[in-house]
Amino acid sequence: MSQNGMSQNGMSQNGMSQNGLSLTAFGTTAFKSWFNANPALSDMVMQYVAKCAAPLGTYYSWKNPSTGVTYSWYGLLGLAPAFAAGAAPTTAEQQVITACLAAHVNMYGVHVPIAVEGRTAKGVQIPIGSGELTTYSVREACFFGNLFNGDGVFGGPDHSSWNAKTSTARACVFDTAYKDTATQCPPIFQIGFCSSNCVEDATKTFYETCTYNGKTYKPLVTRIRPAEVYACGDGVCQFTESCGSGADWDNCKTDCGLCP
Repeated sequence: MSQNGMSQNGMSQNGMSQNGLSLTAFGTTAFKSWFNANPALSDMVMQYVAKCAAPLGTYYSWKNPSTGVTYSWYGLLGLAPAFAAGAAPTTAEQQVITACLAAHVNMYGVHVPIAVEGRTAKGVQIPIGSGELTTYSVREACFFGNLFNGDGVFGGPDHSSWNAKTSTARACVFDTAYKDTATQCPPIFQIGFCSSNCVEDATKTFYETCTYNGKTYKPLVTRIRPAEVYACGDGVCQFTESCGSGADWDNCKTDCGLCP
């Protein structure tokens, strides 16, 4: 999902705030205008909206009256059942959809497998697959907010501070101690470490709530595989690293050499 998939295609502007994921919403002037402003990007956003909101086995099909092209969008996580069934989203649904969309943004525009943990809008824990927590053993970030009402979307690192050698294939929420990425994945705004802003669940796997600017939200957390965490000095110049004379991820002589 591109970094501007949320900021330029606001959920408050596409007709789904009133009509949910439904043919009624897709038939509104607001949805058609929103979609056709950038069909490729809007299709991508809809893929993630459906994936986040609707359960596995659900799909939506819509023929664009302006182009005749038919699009299909499939459910997976089932975070917002009422919205997925065509109702206006509840506040809780707005929040978990926002968190889920943010969790799938990647500033590098590459596909990286992630695990998503937390609760649905109904308070049901997202099922954890066999081996999921060990395969995706690196805690990455927390995400929360509300794109439907203009509150914004927020995120923070969900791990102890990494050293300056470290970079990742995701990086929209990176360690603020080493690199300020607050403006690199708009509209996601970094709020500092999750542990300072959020309340853990009883198993310490995810967070029940996160609070920022005096408002409390239903968050989601992400986990990544160790293979997606890179270190200056491992002998490989990863696409996240840069040449230089030092040993930090963005100034890595050992892996990427001196800059020309």
